[in-house]
Amino acid sequence: MPDSKIAIVTGGSRGIGRNTVFCLAKRGVRSILTFNSNRAEADKVVALAAEAGAQAISLQLDTGNVGSFDGFVGQVGDALADMKAKRFDYLVNNAGISSAASLESITEAEMDALYNVHFKGVLFLTQKLLPLMNDGGRIVNISSGLARFAGRNRIGYGSMKAAVETLTRYMAMELGPRRIVANAIAPGPIATDFSGGAVRDNPEVNKMIADHTALGRAGEPEDVGPVIAGLLSDDFGWINAQRIEVAGGMQI
Repeated sequence: MPDSKIAIVTGGSRGIGRNTVFCLAKRGVRSILTFNSNRAEADKVVALAAEAGAQAISLQLDTGNVGSFDGFVGQVGDALADMKAKRFDYLVNNAGISSAASLESITEAEMDALYNVHFKGVLFLTQKLLPLMNDGGRIVNISSGLARFAGRNRIGYGSMKAAVETLTRYMAMELGPRRIVANAIAPGPIATDFSGGAVRDNPEVNKMIADHTALGRAGEPEDVGPVIAGLLSDDFGWINAQRIEVAGGMQI
Protein backbone atom coordinates (compact mmCIF):
# COMPACT_ATOMS: atom_id res chain seq x y z
CA MET A 1 0.00 0.00 0.00
CA PRO A 2 2.50 2.65 -1.10
CA ASP A 3 -0.09 5.45 -0.94
CA SER A 4 -1.65 4.60 2.43
CA LYS A 5 -1.27 6.88 5.43
CA ILE A 6 1.51 6.34 7.95
CA ALA A 7 1.33 6.90 11.71
CA ILE A 8 4.02 7.08 14.35
CA VAL A 9 2.76 5.70 17.67
CA THR A 10 5.03 5.96 20.70
CA GLY A 11 4.61 3.28 23.32
CA GLY A 12 2.99 1.10 20.69
CA SER A 13 4.07 -2.26 22.12
CA ARG A 14 1.49 -2.42 24.91
CA GLY A 15 -1.87 -1.24 26.21
CA ILE A 16 -3.52 1.69 24.48
CA GLY A 17 -0.66 2.08 21.99
CA ARG A 18 -0.89 -1.54 20.92
CA ASN A 19 -4.63 -1.30 20.33
CA THR A 20 -4.18 1.97 18.45
CA VAL A 21 -1.74 0.36 16.01
CA PHE A 22 -4.20 -2.51 15.52
CA CYS A 23 -7.15 -0.18 14.93
CA LEU A 24 -5.15 1.91 12.48
CA ALA A 25 -4.10 -1.24 10.62
CA LYS A 26 -7.73 -2.24 10.22
CA ARG A 27 -8.24 1.13 8.53
CA GLY A 28 -5.30 0.50 6.20
CA VAL A 29 -2.95 2.87 8.05
CA ARG A 30 0.65 1.73 8.36
CA SER A 31 2.54 2.40 11.59
CA ILE A 32 5.98 3.04 12.95
CA LEU A 33 5.62 2.06 16.60
CA THR A 34 8.10 2.56 19.39
CA PHE A 35 8.98 0.43 22.38
CA ASN A 36 11.25 1.21 25.29
CA SER A 37 12.63 -2.19 26.34
CA ASN A 38 10.39 -5.08 25.26
CA ARG A 39 11.23 -5.83 21.64
CA ALA A 40 9.40 -9.17 21.76
CA GLU A 41 6.09 -7.48 22.53
CA ALA A 42 6.74 -4.90 19.80
CA ASP A 43 7.31 -7.72 17.32
CA LYS A 44 3.95 -9.19 18.31
CA VAL A 45 2.27 -5.88 17.50
CA VAL A 46 4.02 -5.78 14.11
CA ALA A 47 2.59 -9.24 13.41
CA LEU A 48 -0.84 -8.21 14.68
CA ALA A 49 -0.87 -5.23 12.33
CA ALA A 50 0.11 -7.46 9.42
CA GLU A 51 -2.78 -9.80 10.22
CA ALA A 52 -5.08 -6.77 10.16
CA GLY A 53 -3.76 -5.84 6.73
CA ALA A 54 -1.15 -3.11 7.23
CA GLN A 55 2.61 -2.90 7.52
CA ALA A 56 4.19 -1.87 10.83
CA ILE A 57 7.81 -1.29 11.83
CA SER A 58 9.04 -1.15 15.43
CA LEU A 59 11.84 1.11 16.66
CA GLN A 60 13.37 1.42 20.12
CA LEU A 61 12.92 4.80 21.81
CA ASP A 62 13.16 6.18 25.32
CA THR A 63 10.84 9.19 25.07
CA GLY A 64 12.39 10.64 28.21
CA ASN A 65 15.82 10.90 26.58
CA VAL A 66 15.67 13.97 24.36
CA GLY A 67 19.32 13.51 23.42
CA SER A 68 18.40 10.35 21.51
CA PHE A 69 15.79 12.03 19.33
CA ASP A 70 18.07 13.07 16.46
CA GLY A 71 19.18 9.47 16.04
CA PHE A 72 15.59 8.28 16.24
CA VAL A 73 14.51 10.71 13.53
CA GLY A 74 17.20 9.21 11.32
CA GLN A 75 15.77 5.75 11.98
CA VAL A 76 12.31 7.03 11.13
CA GLY A 77 13.67 8.27 7.81
CA ASP A 78 15.04 4.79 7.10
CA ALA A 79 11.73 3.18 8.09
CA LEU A 80 9.85 5.53 5.80
CA ALA A 81 12.20 4.59 2.96
CA ASP A 82 11.38 0.92 3.65
CA MET A 83 7.72 1.90 3.32
CA LYS A 84 8.53 3.69 0.05
CA ALA A 85 7.54 7.02 1.58
CA LYS A 86 9.31 10.25 2.48
CA ARG A 87 6.91 11.57 5.11
CA PHE A 88 4.36 10.40 7.62
CA ASP A 89 0.85 11.67 8.39
CA TYR A 90 -0.10 11.02 12.00
CA LEU A 91 1.70 11.27 15.34
CA VAL A 92 0.34 9.68 18.51
CA ASN A 93 2.34 10.72 21.59
CA ASN A 94 1.25 7.83 23.78
CA ALA A 95 4.33 6.58 25.65
CA GLY A 96 4.19 7.20 29.38
CA ILE A 97 5.30 6.22 32.85
CA SER A 98 3.26 6.06 36.02
CA SER A 99 3.71 7.59 39.46
CA ALA A 100 2.06 6.91 42.80
CA ALA A 101 3.44 9.80 44.82
CA SER A 102 1.79 12.40 47.03
CA LEU A 103 2.84 16.00 47.58
CA GLU A 104 4.72 14.91 50.71
CA SER A 105 6.44 11.88 49.16
CA ILE A 106 7.32 12.81 45.59
CA THR A 107 11.02 13.27 44.92
CA GLU A 108 12.78 15.60 42.54
CA ALA A 109 14.07 12.64 40.55
CA GLU A 110 10.57 11.22 40.16
CA MET A 111 9.18 14.57 39.09
CA ASP A 112 12.00 15.03 36.60
CA ALA A 113 11.27 11.61 35.08
CA LEU A 114 7.57 12.45 34.70
CA TYR A 115 8.43 15.81 33.14
CA ASN A 116 10.95 14.28 30.74
CA VAL A 117 8.54 11.65 29.41
CA HIS A 118 5.16 13.34 29.57
CA PHE A 119 5.96 16.92 28.67
CA LYS A 120 9.52 17.60 27.53
CA GLY A 121 9.63 14.40 25.49
CA VAL A 122 6.28 15.08 23.82
CA LEU A 123 7.25 18.64 22.95
CA PHE A 124 10.71 17.93 21.54
CA LEU A 125 9.87 14.66 19.80
CA THR A 126 7.07 16.46 17.98
CA GLN A 127 9.44 19.31 17.13
CA LYS A 128 12.08 16.93 15.76
CA LEU A 129 9.55 14.98 13.68
CA LEU A 130 7.75 17.96 12.14
CA PRO A 131 10.06 18.19 9.10
CA LEU A 132 9.05 14.62 8.20
CA MET A 133 5.32 15.19 8.73
CA ASN A 134 2.99 15.89 5.84
CA ASP A 135 1.03 19.12 5.80
CA GLY A 136 -2.55 18.34 6.71
CA GLY A 137 -1.40 15.77 9.23
CA ARG A 138 -2.82 15.06 12.68
CA ILE A 139 -1.42 14.80 16.19
CA VAL A 140 -3.02 13.08 19.17
CA ASN A 141 -1.45 13.54 22.58
CA ILE A 142 -2.45 11.35 25.51
CA SER A 143 -3.67 13.12 28.62
CA SER A 144 -5.63 11.61 31.50
CA GLY A 145 -8.85 12.00 33.42
CA LEU A 146 -6.54 12.95 36.27
CA ALA A 147 -6.00 16.31 34.58
CA ARG A 148 -9.69 17.08 35.27
CA PHE A 149 -10.23 15.47 38.68
CA ALA A 150 -7.72 14.79 41.43
CA GLY A 151 -6.75 11.28 42.50
CA ARG A 152 -4.80 10.31 45.57
CA ASN A 153 -1.05 9.91 45.04
CA ARG A 154 -1.18 11.21 41.47
CA ILE A 155 0.06 14.77 41.97
CA GLY A 156 3.01 14.53 39.59
CA TYR A 157 1.33 12.45 36.89
CA GLY A 158 -1.91 14.44 36.86
CA SER A 159 -0.09 17.76 36.78
CA MET A 160 2.04 16.71 33.81
CA LYS A 161 -1.03 15.55 31.92
CA ALA A 162 -2.67 18.93 32.51
CA ALA A 163 0.45 20.50 31.00
CA VAL A 164 0.08 18.21 27.97
CA GLU A 165 -3.42 19.57 27.39
CA THR A 166 -2.12 23.15 27.33
CA LEU A 167 0.75 22.08 25.07
CA THR A 168 -1.78 20.53 22.68
CA ARG A 169 -3.62 23.82 22.27
CA TYR A 170 -0.37 25.61 21.48
CA MET A 171 0.52 22.93 18.94
CA ALA A 172 -2.83 23.41 17.24
CA MET A 173 -2.36 27.16 17.06
CA GLU A 174 1.20 27.11 15.77
CA LEU A 175 0.70 24.29 13.26
CA GLY A 176 -2.52 25.70 11.84
CA PRO A 177 -0.75 27.28 8.83
CA ARG A 178 0.35 23.75 7.84
CA ARG A 179 -3.21 22.45 8.34
CA ILE A 180 -1.93 20.09 11.05
CA VAL A 181 -4.49 19.56 13.80
CA ALA A 182 -3.66 18.58 17.37
CA ASN A 183 -5.99 17.12 19.97
CA ALA A 184 -5.65 15.39 23.33
CA ILE A 185 -7.34 12.16 24.39
CA ALA A 186 -7.89 11.80 28.14
CA PRO A 187 -8.51 8.15 29.07
CA GLY A 188 -9.87 7.18 32.43
CA PRO A 189 -8.33 4.22 34.30
CA ILE A 190 -7.61 1.44 31.80
CA ALA A 191 -7.07 -2.25 32.58
CA THR A 192 -3.50 -2.70 31.32
CA ASP A 193 -0.08 -3.35 32.89
CA PHE A 194 0.32 0.42 33.40
CA SER A 195 0.94 1.49 37.00
CA GLY A 196 1.84 -2.05 37.95
CA GLY A 197 -1.38 -3.44 36.49
CA ALA A 198 -3.40 -2.02 39.40
CA VAL A 199 -6.63 -1.49 37.44
CA ARG A 200 -6.39 -4.81 35.64
CA ASP A 201 -5.16 -7.05 38.47
CA ASN A 202 -6.43 -5.57 41.74
CA PRO A 203 -10.14 -6.40 42.22
CA GLU A 204 -10.61 -3.68 44.84
CA VAL A 205 -9.18 -0.97 42.59
CA ASN A 206 -11.19 -2.24 39.64
CA LYS A 207 -14.42 -2.19 41.64
CA MET A 208 -13.72 1.29 42.99
CA ILE A 209 -13.31 2.58 39.44
CA ALA A 210 -16.44 0.79 38.27
CA ASP A 211 -18.41 2.29 41.15
CA HIS A 212 -17.36 5.81 40.09
CA THR A 213 -18.04 5.31 36.38
CA ALA A 214 -21.45 5.84 34.83
CA LEU A 215 -21.12 2.79 32.58
CA GLY A 216 -20.21 0.63 35.57
CA ARG A 217 -16.80 -0.76 34.65
CA ALA A 218 -13.16 0.15 34.19
CA GLY A 219 -11.93 0.90 30.70
CA GLU A 220 -10.12 -1.46 28.34
CA PRO A 221 -7.57 -0.60 25.64
CA GLU A 222 -10.26 -1.51 23.11
CA ASP A 223 -12.31 1.42 24.40
CA VAL A 224 -9.59 3.94 23.54
CA GLY A 225 -7.70 2.73 20.47
CA PRO A 226 -10.69 3.11 18.12
CA VAL A 227 -11.25 6.67 19.35
CA ILE A 228 -7.66 7.63 18.57
CA ALA A 229 -7.81 5.96 15.15
CA GLY A 230 -11.08 7.70 14.41
CA LEU A 231 -9.82 11.08 15.52
CA LEU A 232 -6.90 10.74 13.11
CA SER A 233 -9.25 10.15 10.18
CA ASP A 234 -10.62 12.72 7.76
CA ASP A 235 -14.06 12.31 9.37
CA PHE A 236 -12.87 14.38 12.34
CA GLY A 237 -10.68 16.85 10.50
CA TRP A 238 -12.52 19.91 11.84
CA ILE A 239 -11.93 18.95 15.47
CA ASN A 240 -8.84 20.83 16.62
CA ALA A 241 -7.23 21.91 19.92
CA GLN A 242 -9.68 19.83 21.94
CA ARG A 243 -9.47 17.60 24.99
CA ILE A 244 -11.69 14.54 24.60
CA GLU A 245 -12.19 12.39 27.68
CA VAL A 246 -12.65 8.68 27.01
CA ALA A 247 -13.62 7.33 30.41
CA GLY A 248 -17.13 5.93 30.31
CA GLY A 249 -18.40 8.82 32.42
CA MET A 250 -16.04 8.70 35.40
CA GLN A 251 -16.41 11.25 38.18
CA ILE A 252 -19.18 13.17 36.39
